[in-house]
Amino acid sequence: MLSRRHFIMTSAALFSAPIMAPLAAHASPDDWESWDAQVTPENFDIGTTNPWGFHSRFLPRLVESNTRLRTGDIHVDAVARYLYHIRENGLAMRYGVAIGRDGLYTPGSYTIRHKARWPQWTPTETMIERDPEYAEFAGGMPGGPENPLGARALYLYAGGRDTYLRIHGTPQPWSIGHRASSGCVRMVMPHIIELYDHVETGSRVYLYPAENGIAADT
Repeated sequence: MLSRRHFIMTSAALFSAPIMAPLAAHASPDDWESWDAQVTPENFDIGTTNPWGFHSRFLPRLVESNTRLRTGDIHVDAVARYLYHIRENGLAMRYGVAIGRDGLYTPGSYTIRHKARWPQWTPTETMIERDPEYAEFAGGMPGGPENPLGARALYLYAGGRDTYLRIHGTPQPWSIGHRASSGCVRMVMPHIIELYDHVETGSRVYLYPAENGIAADT
């Protein structure tokens, strides 16, 4: 059974202190490339650039991982607000994230069935009921720098069912490290751009419990 306790007991052995290394971004079609440039700071370095002002521990780090974790899978530590993408040779890339607000975060095991660059965002009926201002976007909001899904999105499925949970970019970088979304996992735009090209459809995603009463260090 997937549990935060299991993750805590094993994470010390699964992930080490950071190992710094540069990672390349991906070129997109012309319109997407223009937006990518717009949301990426000048002279961007993935391990040090932080014009958003969040805690430095949320900057991406290459860390060691246990080799028994499957390459390509994603593990989200909801308490620490970290996403780990398991890579080859016993390594993982760790990113800072925001998670769902209280009552909206759904731990579990999922599969990435779809990926999209600069996707359209359409709020669900439940989201509109909870936040009526979303009603104007009931027909969908085109992709772009102000779109809530940001530069990239990874679509999480349970079996063959779309859960409407996403790992995606956000135009609200100040939310990183907090419980802020309607259930999705948010990332800074340049970070999700970097992650996106390393993730294959069919990869597994594990969202670990956030445990009420425990907050991330900031």
